[in-house]
Amino acid sequence: MALILCIGIDPELIATRRLILESAGHTVVSTMGQRELEAACAEQRFDVAIIGEAMSSKVKRWACQLIRENCPSARVLELHPPYAGKSLNDADAWLAMPTQHPEELEKTVNSLVPQRR
Repeated sequence: MALILCIGIDPELIATRRLILESAGHTVVSTMGQRELEAACAEQRFDVAIIGEAMSSKVKRWACQLIRENCPSARVLELHPPYAGKSLNDADAWLAMPTQHPEELEKTVNSLVPQRR
C-alpha cells in the first residue's frame, strides 16, 4: 500500500504504530534521530511521515523541517497528546493520541496516501 516513515523517541510507541500500520498492509520505516531520518529520506520516497506525540514541540518542528527538506514527497501527520494540542501548523493532518480507537491511525494515514493509478 504505502511507505510510511515513523519518527519518535519512544521505542514502544513506535513498535505499536508499526504493528497497526503493517497489519493494514503498509511498509513502515522507523527513525529515532537526525542521522537516521536523513539516511531514510535519502534512501526512500515516503508517502507519509508520522511525527510521534511523545516529542516536545521544539523537536517536532525540527523533525518536520527535516522531513520537508529531505522527504518533500511525504505528507506529514502530527500525533499529539489530547491535552496538549497541535504543535505543527504546517502538518498535513493531526491526530490526538492515544485514541479510543486504534484504527483511527490507519484511517488517518490512508487519507494521506496518494491515490495511485
